Amino acid sequence: MIYKNLEEFSLEIEKLKKQWKKIVWTNGCFDILHPWHIETFRKAKEYWDILIVWLNGDKSPYRKTKPWRPINNEDFRTQMLQAIRFVDFVYVYDEETPILPIATLLPDVLIKGGDYKAEEVVGYKKTTGNWWKVVIIPTVEGHSTTNIVNKLKENGNRK
Repeated sequence: MIYKNLEEFSLEIEKLKKQWKKIVWTNGCFDILHPWHIETFRKAKEYWDILIVWLNGDKSPYRKTKPWRPINNEDFRTQMLQAIRFVDFVYVYDEETPILPIATLLPDVLIKGGDYKAEEVVGYKKTTGNWWKVVIIPTVEGHSTTNIVNKLKENGNRK
C-alpha cells in the first residue's frame, strides 16, 4: 500500500500496533534496485512483522547532494518497491529528513544498510532513547546504485 499523507498513515500503523505487530522502517531513494536492497528488505521481514519503506520523492532535497538522482521517477520507484513481497508499505516524502514521521509513527526498529553507522541514522537518538533500536544490515559486496551508475558510465565510454 502506498501513502503520501502522514496523518492517514499513522492511523493505519496504530491499528497494527494494537495487534502487537512489530514495525520496522527503512528509508532511501531506492533508485535502481539491486541485491543489497532486496537483502535488507528480506532480513527486515525475517525478524519483524511490518516493513515500511520511506521513499525519497522526486522533489526531495536528496537532489542537493546528488543532482543526477533519482534516475527513475517516484511513481516507477514506488511500483518497483510495491512489487517486492517483503515490503508492506511505501510512503513517499519530500521533506529534508524523515525525523517527523519517525517521531510520529514510532517504529520498533530502524534499519539501514552497512554504508551507515548506527549513530548516523536519522532518528538514532529518538529510537535509542526508548526501547527501540537501530539495526545495520551488512552490505552485499559490489552492489550499490553508485557502482551500477559508474559501470554504465564506464561501458558508455568504451567505444
